[in-house]
Amino acid sequence: MDEIQGNGANGRLIVNMFMTIDGVMQGPGSPDEDDEGGFAHGGWQAPFAEAESGRVILDELLQMDALLVGRKTYDIFAAYWPNAPADNPIGTHFNRIPKYVASHSAMHTDWSGTTVIRDVPRDVADLKRTHREIRLIGSGDLLQTLLAHDLVDGLSLWIFPVTLGSGKRVFRNGAIPAAFELAAPPLGFASGSVLLSYRRAGDPGYGDMSEA
Repeated sequence: MDEIQGNGANGRLIVNMFMTIDGVMQGPGSPDEDDEGGFAHGGWQAPFAEAESGRVILDELLQMDALLVGRKTYDIFAAYWPNAPADNPIGTHFNRIPKYVASHSAMHTDWSGTTVIRDVPRDVADLKRTHREIRLIGSGDLLQTLLAHDLVDGLSLWIFPVTLGSGKRVFRNGAIPAAFELAAPPLGFASGSVLLSYRRAGDPGYGDMSEA
């Protein structure tokens, strides 16, 4: 995979997101993962699991030297990964690297290596001067803050061939205008899923197609 350069800092922040064609990112992994708002489609990603895309997901995750998540995603991860089988490479990596969770309220951080951050724009900018590659996984509310403050250097968008019509979307109101360019050729998989990897590329361009 091609390099996604940091946005004005030593390191880079890359967003890993599993999403439907209509942009829903809520509850991909299991029925009870996130039913906020009455969401009834939890576990929608499971029918598309297959070995080839699984290897690519693993390769992506092993590149990072720090994990950034929001409070809800942290609670899900902290309940599972510390107790994952010893031969699970994702669990081994997650348990080893530093974890950062954005939260404005008091919380328990029993997962070893966890640090709570309060001021997201300031603290994430500092983290990008400390780490080579930070990955955000899930954490849709936190993503909106990162996009609004232009802290995202790259997008790793896993798009699955399903529409749900309801649920939390990846991109909501509040993102600043921003251009991206391909960081690697798109990858398609037998399940119908597609991986699109983008790097931040300045401001949007504009034109007038009515003159074509």
